[in-house]
Amino acid sequence: MTLDLTCRLDRTMVIHARPDTIFAFLSETPRWAAWWGPGSSIDARPGGAVLIRHANGIEASGEVLEVRAPDRLVFTYGYASQKPSPPGSTRVTIRLDPHPQGTLLQLTHEFADEASRDEHVQGWRFQLSLFSNLIANAANANATEAVDAWFAAWNEPDAGRLRERFTRVAAPGVTFNDRFSTLDGLDDLVAHVAAFHRFMPGTRIARSGDARHCQWSLLADWVAVGGDGKEIGRGTNMFSLTAEGAIHSVTGFWNPPAGPS
Repeated sequence: MTLDLTCRLDRTMVIHARPDTIFAFLSETPRWAAWWGPGSSIDARPGGAVLIRHANGIEASGEVLEVRAPDRLVFTYGYASQKPSPPGSTRVTIRLDPHPQGTLLQLTHEFADEASRDEHVQGWRFQLSLFSNLIANAANANATEAVDAWFAAWNEPDAGRLRERFTRVAAPGVTFNDRFSTLDGLDDLVAHVAAFHRFMPGTRIARSGDARHCQWSLLADWVAVGGDGKEIGRGTNMFSLTAEGAIHSVTGFWNPPAGPS
């Protein structure tokens, strides 16, 4: 069937994961359903069925027109209710291209009229945000381990091992900023932490409570204890991750000291 589609909706976003990781969420039913809602499915081959069951009960369906793993999926799209567009009456193209930060996702949804297109603008804004966060949750399921490895590296008193520890968890161009630090790159970080141990021997830093993760950023509270075992500070670090899960930037916030009781 030839579709006469003269209106289009375009949306792009950068996702900090590789195209093959992202494509699995476009071509495997369990991951497709995790995005759209329970009962959704996709048969990722030309002629395969597409079914979307939204959480609010609205159902959409279509047919796969083209699959080119790991960078292209094309399918028709429409609603069981016939409104605002019936099944098979619109076309969705999702393209995945490599990007320095991971993947550039480009979505084009083609329609026969402007009114139908305009009904979908906020929907795709919302759904692609859910999609990105779903991939982030899966790709960074072990992100708390990266946070703990970061603090463990800070606690390493052996200058010879510092670089090795940070290399395991941080990107070469890692940056770190807090009220006492403005660091750019692994060399700067290693030298700074070595000085930290020289001037504050025995001090240790540890995560306090669960790390919170959203869209490749993590928040982790911490507590610092001096060599005498007494607490000397608390704060929160914000970590940003690369497509490979390495830490590439950290910003540390110190909590204000408690006032007099």
